[in-house]
Amino acid sequence: MTLLGRLLKNRRAGGTHTAWNLPNLQGPELLTLTSRQFSDGGSMPLEHCAKHVGGDDRSPHLAWSSPPSGTAQLLLVVEDIDVPTSRPAVHCLALIDPAAGQLEPGALAAKQPGPGVRVLRSTIGRGYHGPAPIKGHGPHRYVFQLFALSAPVDSGPGTTPVDRARPRALLPAITAAVLDRGRLTGVFER
Repeated sequence: MTLLGRLLKNRRAGGTHTAWNLPNLQGPELLTLTSRQFSDGGSMPLEHCAKHVGGDDRSPHLAWSSPPSGTAQLLLVVEDIDVPTSRPAVHCLALIDPAAGQLEPGALAAKQPGPGVRVLRSTIGRGYHGPAPIKGHGPHRYVFQLFALSAPVDSGPGTTPVDRARPRALLPAITAAVLDRGRLTGVFER
């Protein structure tokens, strides 16, 4: 696998196609998103990485500043922007009750999410999927993006229920106004 990683070293999705850059998810950038496990731009501990790379596949603690008045729902999108594909890989997609204030470690689990958390489909499956970059590919950035929405995501029209929608179809279809947003980036390398 190290050879494959070296061969693909210069192929990276980049940040252009992240949820953060979608026209419908633009808004003020006043939410402060933090974690007890890593600082912005810092290394993610192994426990928050995928099991097949030696981790526990357990989502990290996340906390945020108070969302603005009128926030109906929070949308959390976690993307690997260094995956060697044309678009970032969505590692987690979740809807969160704005009253939650923070998520304890493991709160994004597919089978037993934390209080006020509704996990949706990601590129990989449902729930949180920790970092597992190709060995030798170099550092990968995992961008945790939090959006304060003026209306619940599942309140608008659509043909596919929100729980079954693929991220690349769901994210551009969100019509609720973004009242505020914030992000936090963790890094992991094999």
